[in-house]
Amino acid sequence: MKNAYLTSHFPLISIILFSLAGSIYLERMTIYYLQSIGLYSGMIEFFSEQGIHLTLLFIMWLFFFMFFAALKLIANTVNELSLLFFSKDEVGTDLTNIRRGSWIFLIGSIGSVIASFDLYVLLGTFLLSCFVYFIYFIYKVSVSLSAPALIALIFFHVFFWFAFVIAVGYAIIKLYNSLIASLPV
Repeated sequence: MKNAYLTSHFPLISIILFSLAGSIYLERMTIYYLQSIGLYSGMIEFFSEQGIHLTLLFIMWLFFFMFFAALKLIANTVNELSLLFFSKDEVGTDLTNIRRGSWIFLIGSIGSVIASFDLYVLLGTFLLSCFVYFIYFIYKVSVSLSAPALIALIFFHVFFWFAFVIAVGYAIIKLYNSLIASLPV
């Protein structure tokens, strides 16, 4: 049985698993921090220990889920926009060709759940999945691109993600600095 939509649920499963891995790590770090400052023992007097863990895990999972869903939406838009600008494909075969790349993120997300106890391995798993998918994307769409269009497509992706990371980093630093400046010291 060959169905074009057989792997359509893989991105959702990947987002769920990457979110779970990040929330497991962050939940453990939050519990450790609460214990080190002495708040955790006071929280246990009002809530069960399992309830605290599950509530923190769910809230952090929800945060990561929104984060990864937004990244997927941005990545899909950038992929399709780059194909609009540089591809000669008018039917949309490039989009069906790259759909199988969801396996890469599914395997990476399973690996991230296994690696959820070390931040660097967790981040490395996500970044490696992104890099492998990018190589897969370039390989699959290179059939319908000329050499200059392929170079332009790669430059478009690299420039967009570089500018996106710089802009988000700048906004976070600006927000942090304004928050620190507003504290009465």
